[in-house]
Amino acid sequence: MTKVSMISHALTLPTNKNKGRRIWSGTIVIIVVPTVINLIVFVGLTIFFARRMKSYKEITNECSVSDEQPMLRFSLGMILSATSDFSPENKLGQGGFGAVYKGILANGQEIAVKRLVSGSGQGDTEFRNEVSLLTRLQHKNVVKLLGFCNEGDEGILVYELVPNSSLDHFIFDEEKRSLLKWDLRCRIIEGVARGLVYLHEDSQLKIIHRDLKASNILLDAEMNPKVADFGTARLFDTDESRAETKRIAGTRGYMAPEYLNYGQISAKSDVYGFGVMLLEMISGKRNNSFEGEGLPAFAWKRWVERKPEIIIDQYLRANPIHEITKLIQIGLLCVQENPANRPTMSAVIVWFCSETIIIPLPKAPAFARTQSQSENGTMSMSNFSTELSSR
Repeated sequence: MTKVSMISHALTLPTNKNKGRRIWSGTIVIIVVPTVINLIVFVGLTIFFARRMKSYKEITNECSVSDEQPMLRFSLGMILSATSDFSPENKLGQGGFGAVYKGILANGQEIAVKRLVSGSGQGDTEFRNEVSLLTRLQHKNVVKLLGFCNEGDEGILVYELVPNSSLDHFIFDEEKRSLLKWDLRCRIIEGVARGLVYLHEDSQLKIIHRDLKASNILLDAEMNPKVADFGTARLFDTDESRAETKRIAGTRGYMAPEYLNYGQISAKSDVYGFGVMLLEMISGKRNNSFEGEGLPAFAWKRWVERKPEIIIDQYLRANPIHEITKLIQIGLLCVQENPANRPTMSAVIVWFCSETIIIPLPKAPAFARTQSQSENGTMSMSNFSTELSSR
């Protein structure tokens, strides 16, 4: 080897080593830097979600109120914050068992808060009943229960907020009723019917509502109906079709005669209430606005006289009379005195959706009378404990 080549070899050797070191260092950087970044992001997300969960657990905790589905127990502090300490400005309505308030949770979700009357035995019964039933019900035409609060003497139910209030605010209001076009009224009636079919036949439970009326039908943003207020509802065994009770609870004018007079409960009890509500939807009049006879009796007389136009709301008279008459006929069938002559809610759906099925002709409807009636609307019967609302 010449002197020149030896010198050249000596000079190139360190250069190759330096190049190898630079490549190795670059490889380390490529591996380490993303790893460190991912680790920092992971730690940050872990801390964020840990703090979020901690904050969430401070205001609610999960509590099983049935064997099948957990519910959220809201703290009283969260309820007070959501409703601005039950501010009168947030009050949506008042019922027999308590008041309903609008609320907004910390995450921005709007809720409806039903505050039961403190210390009321009726309120306690309604609270337990509604929580145990609604926990296991899921249907688009049944109101959704989000959770509850039972701190101290408070009994509070938290529902999804149904923004358009209840059906009675529309159908019995002269101005708002004009917004209920015929197609919309049909959709509401059908939705209520489907909700009842679910309660009576299709859910994992068999439930009789016992207080079906316009004020217990809520309307969402798209005016879809939701059956609400299950405080007086009765749970049946799957093979049970009828029961008797000495505790009559409901609203006068909407209770079937066999239930009002003898305490007999069945799915046909709800069918009767549905029939009264259906006739109210067509007439735009409250059942109790027909002194001495009630809406079913008034509608029956006009039906026999072949003068259905007298029954029909003025805002509907431009619509096809045969379609409206068909629903009057269904309504009259639902309020028959003998429960065996009333249809099931499944049959109502079939009649409602079919244009070819022949619907039976109704007979005279029930004319329920009470033995005594107090000024505040509470009815009393011997040997029966009654809890009736005049709402």
